[in-house]
Amino acid sequence: MKDLSSFNSWHSDWRNLRVGVIGLGVSGFSVADTLAELGATQLVVAQSALPEQLDILDVLGVPYLIGSEAAPADLANIPQELIDLAPDVLVTSPGVRPDSPLIQWAQQQGIAVWVDIDLAWRLRDKTDSVADWICITGTNGKTTTTQLVESMLHHGGLRAMACGNIGTPILDAIREPAGLDALVVELSSFQLHYLGQIAPHSAAVLNVADDHLDWHGGFENYSATKGKVYQNVQHACVYNVSDARTEALVEAADVQEGARAIGFTLGAPGRSMVGYVEDILVDRAFLEDRSMAIPIAELSDISQIGVITPHLLANVAAATALARAMDVSPLAIKAAILDFKLDNHRIQLVAEADQVSWYDDSKATNPHAAAASLASFDSVVWILGGLLKGVDVTPLIERNAKKLRAVVVIGAERQPILDAMARVAPEIPTHSVEQTQNALVMRDAVAIAARATQAGDTVLLAPAAASMDQFKDYADRGNQFAAEVRAWLESQKTLGEN
Repeated sequence: MKDLSSFNSWHSDWRNLRVGVIGLGVSGFSVADTLAELGATQLVVAQSALPEQLDILDVLGVPYLIGSEAAPADLANIPQELIDLAPDVLVTSPGVRPDSPLIQWAQQQGIAVWVDIDLAWRLRDKTDSVADWICITGTNGKTTTTQLVESMLHHGGLRAMACGNIGTPILDAIREPAGLDALVVELSSFQLHYLGQIAPHSAAVLNVADDHLDWHGGFENYSATKGKVYQNVQHACVYNVSDARTEALVEAADVQEGARAIGFTLGAPGRSMVGYVEDILVDRAFLEDRSMAIPIAELSDISQIGVITPHLLANVAAATALARAMDVSPLAIKAAILDFKLDNHRIQLVAEADQVSWYDDSKATNPHAAAASLASFDSVVWILGGLLKGVDVTPLIERNAKKLRAVVVIGAERQPILDAMARVAPEIPTHSVEQTQNALVMRDAVAIAARATQAGDTVLLAPAAASMDQFKDYADRGNQFAAEVRAWLESQKTLGEN
């Protein structure tokens, strides 16, 4: 097995490395492109690829193996081309399961397995300006918090880029010609599972709740994987005061000397925390006299972002803690808050008609995220379902049953939800959308939901499940919901006119 310790800089001799690149999504393609620039010997192995990607790989002279043989069913069918390469390392797309034959083969052969984050950490010195890394993970709220931190750093005059699990591939970010001051790196549990040793400036675990349990083999494994983000932190470990698991993960982490634990809370903050005093966001962590507090922003400022929810307030507090760790001023943070807007499909108002509101939170792909949505409303017709990823939705239903007018269940894994409703909330009208055709699922769901509403209700798409059973992704699911809502309302308007 090759000693990989010498491959720790952009300026190392990467021509002496043989790499198998597994998967050709956004991150996989950036890996192949980067390795080609470095002169490494590589083979791309992927089930599918876009024609334009293959055209570029041909121009770069990168060999590839595309198709079903690139995803062997067992260890007896590892592609011969990959065996012949005798790779020193595999760089895998993070969604490849650890029980994949390709991963198992690499482990049996003593071949290191990286993700693009590992490679980027080793290559971060490409420019004279070596960026600080701010790493963010959690079951829910990662993307919003990452984008907020990026905006706060920009308003503070820093050159920053959101990357990792969102936005620009991290290997493209580290190759920015002029360099950057900071990378704000969103990390999924899949990326963290494979990730080796990095040393972020600061890191946050926003929350830990059931998600991807089928992939990780249980909650304890999933939680421990999230905690890897705190390892070797140099400056600030940001944790959620209301989620004791996140503080425990900080306590268990081996951090660098001088690194601080910084809490964020929806209540009044203690020392070394960021939180809320009445309707003001304040900092009691990054000032000399921590018996005092620095005002950051008011709730009226935060309301410019979107619907005020406990989840949004937590995201803003966490982002503020990370930005303050980078010495961004309170005025710059407030300016960023005033300018910021949530991405689509995050508790997004679609329409209001006949005293009924329709909201799209298709991004709520797990129960923890759906709970944050449901907490925002008093009387809900709830559309949920999809791929549950091994998670039990029963506790979510129990906690929110009193506010449910009706439930509309979609998706391939409807039965566990229907069973849970029958067990813990049998009095709530529950409807199953039997339609499986992509274009018709939301048509039926919206029509059923509309008929169940009364004045003052909210129809909420908060699926608590992944979308790929019936839709391309959560955005496609949300877009179809919004289109069908508008079509339904228009049809009712036409009926009324006739």
